[in-house]
Amino acid sequence: MRKELQDLWTLAEPYVRDAGFDLIEVQFAREQRGAVLRLFIDRPPGSEQGQKIDQTLDQTLIGVDDCERVSRDVSAALDVADNISHTYLLEVSSPGLDRPLRRERDFARFVGESARVRLEAGVEGRRNFSGTIQAAKDGRVEIACDGRSYELPIDDIVRANLIPDWDREFARAGETQPGSGSRTPGRAKPKSVLGGREVPSKLPSKVPSSNNRSAS
Repeated sequence: MRKELQDLWTLAEPYVRDAGFDLIEVQFAREQRGAVLRLFIDRPPGSEQGQKIDQTLDQTLIGVDDCERVSRDVSAALDVADNISHTYLLEVSSPGLDRPLRRERDFARFVGESARVRLEAGVEGRRNFSGTIQAAKDGRVEIACDGRSYELPIDDIVRANLIPDWDREFARAGETQPGSGSRTPGRAKPKSVLGGREVPSKLPSKVPSSNNRSAS
């Protein structure tokens, strides 16, 4: 993980944990609408809700109110730390079915599931892998890919995500009883924040491009 992302992770994680969630990924990128800092949060694996996720991969358990609370707390901490020197959007959301995988325990939690992994330096001249997670230990994740197993150093991973089993998810959705409020699998709507001030996520064009500091 790049140092700037590690610093942001270190800053945000205590506030995510205090809100009762687990920080599972931090992404920071420049997009057409400007700089975007994304935090993905989830229920801790040991919680009742986390166990439900392990059993069903149901990602609807993180609500908009949860994202708003984390957004508010982390945004205030970012404003105090002032370690982002330009205008940015903060988005907090649930991980979705294609959830990011970052730490060894994330891979271990989803052994048997399919994942897509991109490395920075690569293994055996290869940087992109897509297959089944076999194991995760000693700083490496074992993935079955193209008829063989590879051991990938977790420190070299640039990005990794689960690959949703859509047949399974739609079969599960079809089994939901009428009136239970079933919906297409997805992720909670992100909450966007301009520095410490909340702004509608659909209005990124109103971010002041001339302001090179996060709003206070």
